[in-house]
Amino acid sequence: MLTERFATLRAAGRRALVCYVTAGHPDRARSLDLMRGLEAAGADVLEIGVPFSDPVADGPVIQASSQQALEQGMTLDATLELVAAAKLRIPVVLFSYLNPILAAGPGVLDRAREAGVSGLLVTDLPVGADAEREAWFGAGPLEFVRLVAPTTPLERMALIARHGSGFVYLISRLGVTGMHTELASTLPASIARLRSVCPLPICVGFGISTSAQARAVGALADGIVVGSAIVQAAGRNVSEAAAFTRTLRSALDER
Repeated sequence: MLTERFATLRAAGRRALVCYVTAGHPDRARSLDLMRGLEAAGADVLEIGVPFSDPVADGPVIQASSQQALEQGMTLDATLELVAAAKLRIPVVLFSYLNPILAAGPGVLDRAREAGVSGLLVTDLPVGADAEREAWFGAGPLEFVRLVAPTTPLERMALIARHGSGFVYLISRLGVTGMHTELASTLPASIARLRSVCPLPICVGFGISTSAQARAVGALADGIVVGSAIVQAAGRNVSEAAAFTRTLRSALDER
């Protein structure tokens, strides 16, 4: 479903809006409303973050949302129940650290697919770190989205692209997730380098939090990933998060 979605967008000359939310934040009911609201607001792909007790790659906004969801009992299987209940028509990518997936047992990928998940992104499993687990994910029923850092050598970028599917998530800057007032000056060069060795669609995330940034990145990449700004808005009001998403959709379509 991810591959088909990006093919449809490319044929239409449009850029993908990938929205991240933390499962169970602000609470289960509002999390469900948020997923549906973002779809209605124009999201092309929804990344559903599985709350984890040690989210080292995440900034303070997503860390806080993860902790809040954990305190309310959110788990990976509860996340899959949310996805199934939402009945979304857009692709869903399960965004998780490795430990919750392993703890959920060998059948977790099939359960995820049955719940309506199309893709998987594991934040702490770089290419070559664990060949057996990577093979399991790569041969599973979900498209396996890989991360690329801006400092990744060209040869390794090509390797990552060969071991991924759906799209490649290019991190716009070093550090953790979060909102920034300016885009990294090196981003255009990073996208160009990755494009030269990667046939998959490229989506850029980490730090995109305004319509102007969305428009600028959309002119260079195949899509954008927005997380912290949406999660922060959802913490105040789900309707605010949906309204913000509509502004991002409009900015991408104005290119």
